[in-house]
Amino acid sequence: MATCFVIQGFGKKTDFTDGRVLDLDASYAIIKEAVEAAGLACLRADEIQHSGTIDTPMYRQLYQADLVIADLSTYNVNAAFELGIRYGLRHRATIIVAEEQFKNPFDVGHIAIRRYKHLGEDIGAKEAKRFRDDLTQAIAAIMANGETDSPVYTFLPELKPPQGAVVKVAYVERESAGTITVAAAVSIITTAAPPVVAPAPAAAPCIDADAPVAVSAKSALDDALASISSGDFANACRLLEEVRKLRPNDSFVIQQLALATYKSQQPTPEAALLAAKDILRELSPATTNDPETLGLWGAIHKRLWDLNHQEQDLDESITACERGFNLKQDYYNGINLAYLLDMRALKALKAGDRDEGMTDAVLAKRTRRLVIQYAQPLLDKDIDVEKRFWIVATLREAAVGLGDAAAAAKWQAEAWASNVPAWMLETSETQIKAVQSSLAEIACLGAADLGQNG
Repeated sequence: MATCFVIQGFGKKTDFTDGRVLDLDASYAIIKEAVEAAGLACLRADEIQHSGTIDTPMYRQLYQADLVIADLSTYNVNAAFELGIRYGLRHRATIIVAEEQFKNPFDVGHIAIRRYKHLGEDIGAKEAKRFRDDLTQAIAAIMANGETDSPVYTFLPELKPPQGAVVKVAYVERESAGTITVAAAVSIITTAAPPVVAPAPAAAPCIDADAPVAVSAKSALDDALASISSGDFANACRLLEEVRKLRPNDSFVIQQLALATYKSQQPTPEAALLAAKDILRELSPATTNDPETLGLWGAIHKRLWDLNHQEQDLDESITACERGFNLKQDYYNGINLAYLLDMRALKALKAGDRDEGMTDAVLAKRTRRLVIQYAQPLLDKDIDVEKRFWIVATLREAAVGLGDAAAAAKWQAEAWASNVPAWMLETSETQIKAVQSSLAEIACLGAADLGQNG
């Protein structure tokens, strides 16, 4: 079977030109459907089972794959580098795709790019079908016509593609792990000779049923995300450490490891937070423009503040959440920022600084109104149950913070009716109680008139 290698990051990645987070796994699922509908086996680097560095199998795929699809969404430098290698090695059968807001750099301005539309962290069903059908047709046409599409060979027509052996590998689906593995039979095809047909083996090789099965980075990451969703954070940490060995510089893996680490509360809540803080330092939270990293950095310091009430943790958390909220205008950074502003307001009021306290309390209310403005329209989109729960929980917290009892009751009823893991409900309830407690304390300190001043 002909093969297609997809050049693409995996997991959720941030487009630093606008702060949007794109779920590239959602993009890949559609690309894979299109490729398989066109009759090719599909593979992405994180699905390759290997030991040691990924470089050798990755370069081999760039050279040997019958088709390569490169997704340049989020301006992925690695994807652009690998695309250049493919163009240098093969004169044909390379397709570029990108999310519709991708702005063409000058050097690829003359190359056809097939676009798809992301809705933030997902792709709508209608758009998924359109892109899948369009890509399937394009693959069929490109594989049939044999035309040169590499700019290297287009503008330097005297060049000849490498004449080395091309290994055509048969791929099979391992049902137990859901990953692509190399089948036992491999045929060698060269440009100078016809295929060599190997004699059939006398008997199937003996397979040790108890031997450990190698897993791909994608398989391990999928299992880790499932563990996070179910609340098994210790197992998620173990799996993510394995993925990190395979993808040491992947920001999404580092972010998820930091999240699972502090959520695990092992060996103690404070130790887990400090460990998560050390993990996240790899992504330079002091200077990054990644809203996801800033949100996690803010959340870690928010919890450190809740534990120890150290002023530097409160200030660090506010700075991170404020930057993330300004960059992304998202409900996650925004609702945490509102809570933190109330914490700083309370601290100032206790110190007798009423002006600073009231200013922060008013800013907290205004932030909550913005959060509602950004979050509520998201409920009209096609989103999964867990994401909807977090949006509803955020709207409830914002309503509580604004003193809107009717809205708070409405969102509470929907949140409690959600079919989500218990830890998610517990996290939301803990946060609501903290908001209610802080607002009651602010009122007791003489800021009860803030509702009219906000």
